[in-house]
Amino acid sequence: MIAIGASTGGTEAIERLLRDFPADAPGTLVVQHLPGEERVTGRTPERVSLDFVRQLDAASAMTVREACDGDRIAPGTVLVAPAGRHLEVAHHEGALVVRTTFGLQVHHHRPAVDVLFHSVARTCGRRAVGALLTGMGTDGARGLLAMRAVGAHTIAQDEATSVVYGMPREAALLNAAVEVLPLEQMAQALVRAGRAAGHLRLRATPP
Repeated sequence: MIAIGASTGGTEAIERLLRDFPADAPGTLVVQHLPGEERVTGRTPERVSLDFVRQLDAASAMTVREACDGDRIAPGTVLVAPAGRHLEVAHHEGALVVRTTFGLQVHHHRPAVDVLFHSVARTCGRRAVGALLTGMGTDGARGLLAMRAVGAHTIAQDEATSVVYGMPREAALLNAAVEVLPLEQMAQALVRAGRAAGHLRLRATPP
């Protein structure tokens, strides 16, 4: 599976990535920080999130939808964290599923990229791929490091193509990224690494 996190500038970056994903790409999870726009447009955070999901679905050959608790992670499907809920990965009846939770904010965010990435590290080990895209702050950097520590392939967006080089910069400073790539090269790298990871045997990961 592929796990993607982003903040400022991420809506456009994620759309660009998914445009280049084939219809049968590995199951993909997305956490994007989306501000509420009630004061400006009257749109609630929930409406902003749903509009974002519809925009991605229209742009991608994959099926993109908002994650619901218990959804299975499957090839050809992108599950996006709903507004105000963390997105995590868990095992259920022999399958990988998502959990959506109302936990405390992490780095002032819910959903938070670190919550997703840490759960992926615990649950999937090296059979996952992580990508940290443009964004302000540090969310996702330590989670990406946790993924790399258990053998997952990890990628951070480079400075030149980031709208805000905050989150991927923190990941690079922590040596959390196996690769640092421009946005236009990331889709191919993610799909290739995701398919390779799918052929690995599942092994126990350290606590």
